[in-house]
Amino acid sequence: MLGLEVWGEFACFTRPELKIERFSYPVITPSAARGIFEAVYWKPEFRWVIDRIELLSIPSWIGLRRNEVKDKAPTEKTIRRWMEGKTAIEPQWADADRSWIGTDQKGRTQRQTMALRNPHYRIYAHVEPWADNEPYRTKFEAQFVRRAKRGQCIYQPYLGCREFPAYFSWVEDQDLAAKKPVPLDADWGWMLYDVFDRNVPGTPYSLPRIQLFRCVVRSGVIDVPHYASGEVVSS
Repeated sequence: MLGLEVWGEFACFTRPELKIERFSYPVITPSAARGIFEAVYWKPEFRWVIDRIELLSIPSWIGLRRNEVKDKAPTEKTIRRWMEGKTAIEPQWADADRSWIGTDQKGRTQRQTMALRNPHYRIYAHVEPWADNEPYRTKFEAQFVRRAKRGQCIYQPYLGCREFPAYFSWVEDQDLAAKKPVPLDADWGWMLYDVFDRNVPGTPYSLPRIQLFRCVVRSGVIDVPHYASGEVVSS
């Protein structure tokens, strides 16, 4: 298994049953953890599978009021035309009002967020190549280790929401003795596992497919089941 120590100032892993007012799960979800590994290194030839999450801090919530834009991003075709300079860029106005900007934009709204404060984890995952790329498993793992040790990433990883950046470091052997998981035992019930079908090769994301698993913490450790096991329930 390959390990990353991950931390940040805030995090919000939104519970899907509380869509309007964001309320975070007490711990990072496997899908969010996968996103951090993909931010460090990813190729179409393999997929990341989360194996283990260790809590290095007790979950602590903080209430935040945030301004959220109510309009959706335009289609990929429209954005590509903007990039190619074929049409003028139409920004989303935070304080849109059709009386003075002449559009139907909805503007922004203020929402309540129950986020996590100072989250800190140690996450383990492994590379799972697609069938034709199994011989390159060692190569993929070595490339990830080099990038993680240098602090390199494809894009800034984040903790649930993009405004909550995640910081990471490669897990060294001495870290295991110095930083033990918190003494916590809990059963947090059904938790989101992933939102995409993990059985489709070639792309990091496929058709949407909600998956859930039972999140049980033992001595500060969550053993994440494999997505193909019976412990993961799909919609």
